[in-house]
Amino acid sequence: MTVTVSPDSVRGAAEGAGSTLAALLLRRAEDTPSRVAMRKKHLGVWKEYTWADYAERAALAGLGLRALGVEPGDRVAVHSLNRPAWVLADVGTQGIGAITVGVYPTSPAAEVEYLLAHSGAKVLVAEDEEQVDKAMEVRDRLPALERIVVVDPRGVDMSDPQLMTFAELESLGREQGGVAEFAAVVARCDAAAPAIMVYTSGTTGPPKGALLSHANVLAAARNGARVFSVSPDDEVLSYLPLCHVAERLITVIDGIAHGYVVNFGDGVDDLATDLRDTQPTFFLGVPRVWEKLLAGIEIRMEDAGWLKRANYRFWMTRGGRVARQRWKGGRLGPVAAVTYGLGWLLLYRSLRQKVGMSRIRYALSGAAPIAPQVLEFFWALGVPVLEGYGMTENTAQATVTPADDVRIGKVGLPVPDCEVRLADDGEILTRGPGTFLGYYRNAEATAEAVDAEGWLHTGDIGELDEDGFLMITDRKKDIIITAGGKNVSPSEIENRLKVSPYVREAIVLGDHRKYLVALIGIELDTVGSWALRQRLPFTTYADLSAKPEVRELIGGVVELVNREVAQVEQVKRFDLLPKELEQEDGEVTATQKVKRRAIEQAYAPMIEALYS
Repeated sequence: MTVTVSPDSVRGAAEGAGSTLAALLLRRAEDTPSRVAMRKKHLGVWKEYTWADYAERAALAGLGLRALGVEPGDRVAVHSLNRPAWVLADVGTQGIGAITVGVYPTSPAAEVEYLLAHSGAKVLVAEDEEQVDKAMEVRDRLPALERIVVVDPRGVDMSDPQLMTFAELESLGREQGGVAEFAAVVARCDAAAPAIMVYTSGTTGPPKGALLSHANVLAAARNGARVFSVSPDDEVLSYLPLCHVAERLITVIDGIAHGYVVNFGDGVDDLATDLRDTQPTFFLGVPRVWEKLLAGIEIRMEDAGWLKRANYRFWMTRGGRVARQRWKGGRLGPVAAVTYGLGWLLLYRSLRQKVGMSRIRYALSGAAPIAPQVLEFFWALGVPVLEGYGMTENTAQATVTPADDVRIGKVGLPVPDCEVRLADDGEILTRGPGTFLGYYRNAEATAEAVDAEGWLHTGDIGELDEDGFLMITDRKKDIIITAGGKNVSPSEIENRLKVSPYVREAIVLGDHRKYLVALIGIELDTVGSWALRQRLPFTTYADLSAKPEVRELIGGVVELVNREVAQVEQVKRFDLLPKELEQEDGEVTATQKVKRRAIEQAYAPMIEALYS
């Protein structure tokens, strides 16, 4: 359905209240109503939504929520995979002065209960039967929750008076006056008030609700164009959970602020297919995604004939040499230009097309440290992956690698309007317009996070070189101090191990111990493929990881890494995890960050055996 937004109905809000994301959306709909804003894949077909559609439906959602009794400052939770309804509910909520709370779609019922109870959400927007069931299981313990809005009601018993469909919510909003009324409400929004609440990953304790204001959000939006030159001509693929601040920035905030097309595919499980379909021009990937893409390419090459393997190795080696020239931002010399041109014809073009990177102008890696070898691989392929550093509490605004001065292993220079310095103990401090308002209902944690001078204490340890480039060493709480008094950064060793296509997880341990050990989780797909080539039968993950041949395979990976590091950083003994780490078991967060303390407790006997 295509709708029309009247310029007269939104001009007042667009001209006088460009201080909120909703106001920017109204202006975008006024300026380019017929231009495509979003696409959603459904049964293999991509449906388009214009900016007029986007603004109209966000307005209806917002007004519908207001009609349900949602007032400025109230919380509205969204529990869904990435889809247009997620962002419509988000911007509609912000537009009426309420606060959007994202709930990870993989969250089990107990975590849903905690987030809804802690936030005091008045309304929950739930995607489908699966998410509704989780809410219904715990709703008796959620006195603040008044209504549940169901996006896809198939299989849901809608006779319950607490339930209503998203379509009914929009109809309710239409009765309240539509876009014209929404524009008037948006114009009254306070830019300094909270717009969204993002819960931290909770790797060391219960998640905390970080409040980000409308001003924080727009400060982050300004850097999309200043740092990456994104424009309406760009396209992105939305696939990481929208609860995460980085994906929220790419999909919702920058999408509206800079007017590019956002594609919603079938999620992380179908990322490879969706990338090939959309061929985005700008792409955000967490390290796990880049590692997975690299592992997939290397496994395909192992299964290829000798001629293809030789062609691959030859041109990737030369691509790496060309990449090193590009890192300094200079023009390629004639030899390098010809080399890359031939490589493009014989390898890079087809390989980039197959992995969905044929149109990439810039790509970004963030949310966690990434191994330098992974970055070097994609640069050799001609995909310019830049590292960025930020966190929920500064709206993902800290540093980013300049495209014309790439220093592998460092996360770049401060973004515009942001300051970065180190505390006496090496902790990274940031200050700028992205600094959050504080943690909801947790004044003590807020005081610990932001000091009297406005510096955010990130909890990360780093180093600054003479040119101001930042290098992340590790999380302050994760630094290992061996029995000999040596400080060791486990993440650096773990990232080296995870470069291998056969390693999915690596947890290096050894605090106050004589030597380091590691618990390693194998990559089921790639190790399984290797086992088949070796004619090694297996049935389950546990069966495969218990094979002596697999242990020997991973032992080779550990040995290679040990050659690259100092003696104190070498992994002396390791064991293979018997299962994949799961969020429901409390072993990883929704963004697949390992909960180190939980692992140490759950696998204590295995760890002690490595020291016996």
